[in-house]
Order: sequence, then C-alpha cells, then structure tokens
Amino acid sequence: MEARPTPAIRKPRGRVEIDIQKCKGCELCTDACKKETLVLSDAINIKGYHYVIVNNDACNACLDCALVCPDAVITVYKLQKSKKVNITPPDIKEQLRAAATPKTVPV
Repeated sequence: MEARPTPAIRKPRGRVEIDIQKCKGCELCTDACKKETLVLSDAINIKGYHYVIVNNDACNACLDCALVCPDAVITVYKLQKSKKVNITPPDIKEQLRAAATPKTVPV
C-alpha cells in the first residue's frame, strides 16, 4: 500500500465518527474522501477487520464518506462557525475611571 501525504492542518469544518466495531474496512470511504482524512488502521476490530480511522483536523464535512459507506457506520457532523459576541458594556471607560478614583469617606 502506498503512503499518503499528511494533509495540511487547518480549522476543521466537520467531525466524523466511525463505529469501528461495525466497519468492514472496505476503504470505499477512504477513496471518496478528497481531503484524505480517512485511513485504514493497522489494528483490527472485534470481527477481525481492519477499520478506518479519521483525522478530524482536515475534515470539511462534505459527507462523501458517509454516502458511500455500504454499512452506514459513518456519521458526519457539521461544525457551527463561532460568532464573536461583544460582551463589553458601552460605558466601560467611565466604569473603570469611577473604580480607579479614590473615594473620600466622611469622618
């Protein structure tokens, strides 16, 4: 079997889960994956098959692997883009100045 190059690490857009105990190692998913995130393991499952393992760092959630799997052991999750939320109050400068100003205590 020929060695495949390691895919470039980037921000993942998907996550793949494989039921390794049901995988028969047919490698249809590894051929379908354009990002080369799926590879056949050296280990074997309980049924005696080499199973597929995944590098989720390169997954783009295209679903090709799940669509070609004859045993439906692959589940693909699409990751949500995180939205930046501004939690800083608009009057933060005034609040900081008020907190930094020493207060006089009546005697």
